[in-house]
Amino acid sequence: MSTAAPERSPIGYKQELHRGVGTFASFAAGFSFVSILTTVFQLFGLGFLLGGASFFWAWPVVFVGQLFVALCFAELAGRWPVSGAIFQWSSRLAGTSWGWFTGWIMIVGQILTVAVAAIAAQAVLPAIWSGFQLVGGSGADPSILSPTGAKNAVVLGIALLVVTTLVNILGIRQMAAATSFGVAIEIVGVVVLIGVLFALSERGPGVVLHHTGWEGSGNYFFAWLASALMAAYVMVGFDSAGELAEETHSPRKTTPKTIIRALTTSGLGGGLLILGALMAAPSLTDGNLSSLGLSWVITERLGDVFGRLLLCCVAVAVFACTLAVQTSGARMTYSMAREGALPFAKALGTVSPRTGTPVVTSIVVGAGAALALAVNVNSTTIFTALSSICIAMLYVAYLGVTLPLLVVRIKHRDTDHFPAGHDEDGKPLFTMGRFGIAVNALAVVYQVIMIVNLMWPRPEIYDLSTNGNWVLQYSAVLFVGAVVAVGAVYFGGKRLHGRIDLVHIPHTHVAVDEA
Repeated sequence: MSTAAPERSPIGYKQELHRGVGTFASFAAGFSFVSILTTVFQLFGLGFLLGGASFFWAWPVVFVGQLFVALCFAELAGRWPVSGAIFQWSSRLAGTSWGWFTGWIMIVGQILTVAVAAIAAQAVLPAIWSGFQLVGGSGADPSILSPTGAKNAVVLGIALLVVTTLVNILGIRQMAAATSFGVAIEIVGVVVLIGVLFALSERGPGVVLHHTGWEGSGNYFFAWLASALMAAYVMVGFDSAGELAEETHSPRKTTPKTIIRALTTSGLGGGLLILGALMAAPSLTDGNLSSLGLSWVITERLGDVFGRLLLCCVAVAVFACTLAVQTSGARMTYSMAREGALPFAKALGTVSPRTGTPVVTSIVVGAGAALALAVNVNSTTIFTALSSICIAMLYVAYLGVTLPLLVVRIKHRDTDHFPAGHDEDGKPLFTMGRFGIAVNALAVVYQVIMIVNLMWPRPEIYDLSTNGNWVLQYSAVLFVGAVVAVGAVYFGGKRLHGRIDLVHIPHTHVAVDEA
């Protein structure tokens, strides 16, 4: 059933994907997946609603935790620069059964993430021009938590998915060019926006030391944990550079660096953006910051013309983010299909000889995301629920890599758990050396805590109607369980463990340059 060609390159596969991704485009893939303009604009209001001004402190905590994860991924990216990185790495670390489930969860999580990225258009476009509020007319409530805003978000999201799907199937160079352009615009927009917000601040940075704006009751710590959804949602996707490794020039040299750069750049820029918004907001207590978010701050503080120009930068970032997430999901699906590990593997594992891209997987991921939006068209919890579920699934998939990696490190702690290797310039591959076990262990502990936090059945995330609907409140647990159950039925029925044509690379005694 495998579609892998007998002629194999040094990474184990025939080179069918075109290498059209340079250093900046590789960085752009990870940075645009994180896309602080897109994601901070999406969830700033929710984070502030749940935790008030001091929700800011969730940001550095999540950043440090994800940095531990990114360092682990950087080690793996240089040694196994293969498309479908999460699936491939976990398979080589823990066997094909573990790798299959990790990849399966990652695919579903990425499809949901594409959907959530696409509906970010609702947080920006109606603020630029009221005519983008198609549902209910220009006078309708554009808040994504309102019925008219939620429905309009689905309409705009599906329209955006049509565009990103077309760009994806045109070719890797077109995708890389579009993503790079979007990232360049986003970086300029972030720098300008941070500078303007700090220049027009109404209060000092000490605002983050107080819970101003939080209207909840009880122990604040639990409210703060809920607000961490915002930071957790933003700082994922830095592994996208690994997904494009087979299409990247000098991937052993480039990919590890771009994984770290994408996260650190996003962490610094996003933290300053959140702080600047809290300092510059006209009010922290009138309800506008939690309901309208950063778009309100920008238009109020900068005026309609300049404010809308900056929002146009955000709109470009939303496009680049959706494109990058869809590309990453398409490569993960292609990688598993190439192994014969998915239904319709022959079609999904085919690369177009003209464009050098897996066209079918790009269409499938786009269509899956559109379907996820369509079935939730009447739900005002579509944004918060899908955001938390998709990120929880990505965290589970990431844990599917870092956990077996930690086991390998401990098992081979007296020897090199990784064989020595060199990049394309002949320099040693990135390694954490003697700090590897400690960093890896911290990454695993952090991920377990965040998975529990993200999937916790909070009504303010999963059931905004507060009707006590237990199905909605436990939707994350139920959905992830259903995904695993469906995967188990398929995997067990096809007995793929013995039939997947994975080129398994032993943990030790195999030179990476020969892998």
